[in-house]
Amino acid sequence: MVVARADDDETLKIVRRWQQVLSIELIEVTEPGVVHALNAGLVRCTGDILAITDDDAAPRPDWLSRIEAHYAADPSIGGLGGRDWIYPNGVFEPGDSAVVGRILWYGRIIGNHHRGVGPVRDVDLLKGANWSFRTTAIRQIGFDTRLRGSGAQVYNEVAASLGVKRAGWRLVYDPQVAVDHYLSIRHDRDQRQQLDKAATENRAFNLRLVLNEIQPNRLRLMALAWQMAVGTKEAPGIVWLWRHRMKGRKDILAVYRANLTGWRLGSKALKMRNLKGLA
Repeated sequence: MVVARADDDETLKIVRRWQQVLSIELIEVTEPGVVHALNAGLVRCTGDILAITDDDAAPRPDWLSRIEAHYAADPSIGGLGGRDWIYPNGVFEPGDSAVVGRILWYGRIIGNHHRGVGPVRDVDLLKGANWSFRTTAIRQIGFDTRLRGSGAQVYNEVAASLGVKRAGWRLVYDPQVAVDHYLSIRHDRDQRQQLDKAATENRAFNLRLVLNEIQPNRLRLMALAWQMAVGTKEAPGIVWLWRHRMKGRKDILAVYRANLTGWRLGSKALKMRNLKGLA
């Protein structure tokens, strides 16, 4: 199954050519954002396992067999991911890490899925370039349509991962479940190497909604406090604001304000949802 935007002529051309040889179901979507595309694929999924990769990633030959083996061996697994070996500008980026897919006790989110080494282990988060779900697990929650953005919709992986865990399933990371990831240009305002006020606001909005899924409550409150006080390079809190200003970033105050705006709007959206739940 391939899900592609209706205006993605290059992808559609390639898929239609291969449809002459392989049995490929093509789903065209018109609404922007990866969440809509993911949900469109989920609705049409008829198998027990939904394995997902990106259009700039190439699964290795044993990718599906390794995924299938994990789910068959352990019925408690709701989601499974693996390493994506990244090639920025076509050149492999080396680096190994034993810490992968974690939300630390004070709220810092660590990915490192592209650097994971070591044994199979339980994680808090999976990565969209190389993730899979037991269909019954992901259908319990779906992919979060509240998230903002017209392309990447940052933190959609965190939202889905925490939702599956909150429903009582395990998330597992196996470095041997691998894809080669040739990072492509994002076709929206959220770019990997630069800050943008609109993208920052969307990112902060999404993060506020996502952190609300953290359990127990004390960890959620700690995560909220850490993100506001410290934050990250892309979604700066007070500490990152200071670091950017020390380095001479002239636009960082506007980006910081956009982060606060997104955070405030995310909190408002959660409050409105809670009020509707009480009605």
